Amino acid sequence: MTQPLPRSLRERIGHALAFEVIAVLICVPTMAWFMDKPLLHLGALTLMFSTVAMFWNMLFNYLFDRAQSRLGFERGLWVRASHALLFEVGLIVVLVPLAAWWLSISLLEALLLDIVMILFFLPYTMGFNWIYDVLRARWLARREAKTDAAVCRGA
Repeated sequence: MTQPLPRSLRERIGHALAFEVIAVLICVPTMAWFMDKPLLHLGALTLMFSTVAMFWNMLFNYLFDRAQSRLGFERGLWVRASHALLFEVGLIVVLVPLAAWWLSISLLEALLLDIVMILFFLPYTMGFNWIYDVLRARWLARREAKTDAAVCRGA
């Protein structure tokens, strides 16, 4: 089994930013419409959520990559589903109280809102990371092929 190349801090930041920007573009208008709240109010909440999630994303994926490196498992369907589920559980701990405070709702209402968000983010997280991994593998293979071609030409 071939282990993927380690991700640099720059790549991790790019990965997290792409994930969050796409999510914000989907979530803000949807939540504003669904909750009948001002777009800017929910936009601010979503940006707070996004900031917390972005840092959690980088930390969680770093730890997940280390676990994969040490344990040597493949990123099949069940591992990807577990990855997405564990990521979302970590967010619940922080985001439910933040949503309750910002929206002036109870913790139960904030938890229900978070459950709705999870129903979006579980498949989004799994799909985004799967597509990212596929595109990254293609990019690395193309880069390696170019390097090999350059070495052959220089030989």
